[in-house]
Amino acid sequence: MTLQDTITALATPSGSGAIAVIRISGPEAVKIAANVFEPVRNKDIMQCKSHTIHLGNIVENGKIFDNVLLSVFRGPNSYSGEDTIEISCHGSVYIQQQILQLLLRKGCRMANAGEFTLRAFLNGKLDLSQAEAVADLIASDNEASHQVAIQQMRGGFSNEIARLREELLNFASLIELELDFAEEDVEFADRTQFNALLDKIVFVLKRLIDSFAVGNVIKNGIPVAIVGEPNVGKSTLLNALLNEERAIVSEIAGTTRDTIEDEIVINGIGFRFIDTAGIRETEDVVESIGIKKTFEKIEQAQVVIYMCPFIGDKIALKTVESEILKIKEKFPQKEIIVVANKKDLYTASQTEEVKATLPTTIFMSAKNNEGTEELKTELLSLINTGALRNNETIVTNTRHYDSLLKAFEEIQKVQWGMKSGISADLLAIDIRQALHYFGEITGQVSNDELLGNIFANFCIGK
Repeated sequence: MTLQDTITALATPSGSGAIAVIRISGPEAVKIAANVFEPVRNKDIMQCKSHTIHLGNIVENGKIFDNVLLSVFRGPNSYSGEDTIEISCHGSVYIQQQILQLLLRKGCRMANAGEFTLRAFLNGKLDLSQAEAVADLIASDNEASHQVAIQQMRGGFSNEIARLREELLNFASLIELELDFAEEDVEFADRTQFNALLDKIVFVLKRLIDSFAVGNVIKNGIPVAIVGEPNVGKSTLLNALLNEERAIVSEIAGTTRDTIEDEIVINGIGFRFIDTAGIRETEDVVESIGIKKTFEKIEQAQVVIYMCPFIGDKIALKTVESEILKIKEKFPQKEIIVVANKKDLYTASQTEEVKATLPTTIFMSAKNNEGTEELKTELLSLINTGALRNNETIVTNTRHYDSLLKAFEEIQKVQWGMKSGISADLLAIDIRQALHYFGEITGQVSNDELLGNIFANFCIGK
């Protein structure tokens, strides 16, 4: 994590393209760039102002590698907080490699994964939660995950944690001060105000902890298992939802031997649909393995779509009701949506009877793509997106969630201590621990191993 090296890396995806951007950052960035760049106008790059762009050639010993645009960003007013150069060259893989090799010969070293952002953190340009949001922003593949990452990168979550930490730190300082005057038995920290602050912190922490359920869904998508007996239209439903022929459809029962997965975005939320093998008694070894996998996928799924055949008569309806009860007994936490296929076969009275027995039933025709919008609406209704709509802070990071839980536990200990009237020195221990966990989130408390784990998941060049 040395800041003395000057690093370089390709900042755009590898491969051919119209242009590629090569980034250099570090104390020698401008000097190294000036050594390989020949501007079309007689300019001295060493003297150029920050946030300027210059046209010229990358050269070595009179050999021109490419005609490029060179951008100058002087520290601390750059992304990394250091002198930074960005070379926009033509997107030939050969040109990219030639320029990178030239920069390495001139004194750069290749950047590690996330090292530019790591330097931004170490130079105080971003706190740790904002730095992690950069990786989430790059990985975002739908509107909701993009919105949450942007809000966190702009410091929404960090600011909320920083405010709580500062208020708690002020009271902690007063309580620590009381320890210096223990013999005089004086109180500098107003206990009424302190209790009010603890209640406020508990309220905010609960909201942030609860938001992780939504945040995790937004970040990773919602796994939805499509289950049911063989040949009831599960694969047809998957194809209708995806609007493409993703799964093989056949009148032969047991066609789907393995699970088929694909993802779609509904109103900014990612849903990962899993078409599973039909559930039935079978002596086919391969099909049996597929059925076993079906139950594994049900366990992993957050929502189960139970696709059923015609259930207009009482016997069929009772059978399906019994199957759904079995799933609920085995997986009590799962949301189950019943889909009755071939809606055109049902009379009005049969539809009412099915709805009375299985209220979550949606009638559709997977073959004619009828009822898919109603199913999508029902899926969205299972996700509490209120916090997202109201632009509230949503926790998506498992590390943050873990630190929040630990901070919450310590604050509860402080509350118990206040009610029990324990001494200030014991209160101070729990307060310090809570402050420690708050600091872990934003990086005020960190270590090399933690930083290494976080930035190892970044892409090279960011």
